[in-house]
Amino acid sequence: MILDLAVNAKTGPVPLSDISKRQNISVKYLEHLTRRLREAGLIKSQRGAYGGHMLKKAPADITVGDIVRTLEKTTAITDCAETEDKLCGVCNQAGDCLSRWVWIEASRAMFARLDDITVERLVSGSFKKEAGPKV
Repeated sequence: MILDLAVNAKTGPVPLSDISKRQNISVKYLEHLTRRLREAGLIKSQRGAYGGHMLKKAPADITVGDIVRTLEKTTAITDCAETEDKLCGVCNQAGDCLSRWVWIEASRAMFARLDDITVERLVSGSFKKEAGPKV
């Protein structure tokens, strides 16, 4: 939805029905996303005959990390990595888990990378020119 708005809302608001058709996503689901994205200050809405939605910030000022945090309501890959407390209490290994630090570090690394990717870069295709890490 954010990418669709970045491309199609340059001259005015875009109705959810248009996004729904282009992206093959139900209007009902888009309404759910819209609420969260608006509350986070990423999009704005306009009512009326020529109403719809637009980005509230410039595409260069919105990162994939912002979007994921908003829609997932978390900054961790797993529930136990939400906090660095020794006892997370999430699973039966709480306090004895030897791999929990992996998920905490992986979450940090993932969001550090997602925060480097802006909507502007995605829309312009400039991310394709960048060599990613070798896996």
